[in-house]
Amino acid sequence: MSDPSAGHTDPRVAFEAAKLGLWTFLATEVLLFGALFTAYTIFRVKYPDLFQSEHLKLNRVLGTLNTVVLITSSLTVALGVDAIRRGKARLLERYFGVTVLLGAVFLCVKYIEWTEEFHHGLYPGTNIFFSLYFMMTGLHGIHVILGMGVLTYVILLSRRGRFSGSYRTPVEIAGLYWHFVDLVWIYLLPLLYLIG
Repeated sequence: MSDPSAGHTDPRVAFEAAKLGLWTFLATEVLLFGALFTAYTIFRVKYPDLFQSEHLKLNRVLGTLNTVVLITSSLTVALGVDAIRRGKARLLERYFGVTVLLGAVFLCVKYIEWTEEFHHGLYPGTNIFFSLYFMMTGLHGIHVILGMGVLTYVILLSRRGRFSGSYRTPVEIAGLYWHFVDLVWIYLLPLLYLIG
């Protein structure tokens, strides 16, 4: 079988270029979430009593469960990236597959949580707290879905023999994106569930 990196520039150069592109993309994502975090902070200062009372209506158990799920998924992504660095494509596929499943678990838990909130009459537009809550968690959920799609695509490419210990740039980039998605949740958990 031919070298998967044949026809590519130096893999280190390709990785650095791809990483720069991803960091540029993530910078725009940080601006997007940063604007929402800023809006949240401004309205929290303006309406402290509302935010304090409304955040108590969120299900902290489900929020914490989802945090554990995403932290575990960051571990499985890291293990997958490490596996391909050692040239173990099948192991990469297994770890990334588990990560995709954990992403699905996260979305299912979030669905249960939203359903519970809807049942109690809490919708986007109920008040400024819940408008921001649904906007931020919904946007994060979209990023989880996109991340699951990217990881699934990497698994499919790996099954076609596209990656090796010497060429793994898409794997590393997918891993960085997933870590970003997890990091956003790490900010959302205390902001929404713990400090209101």
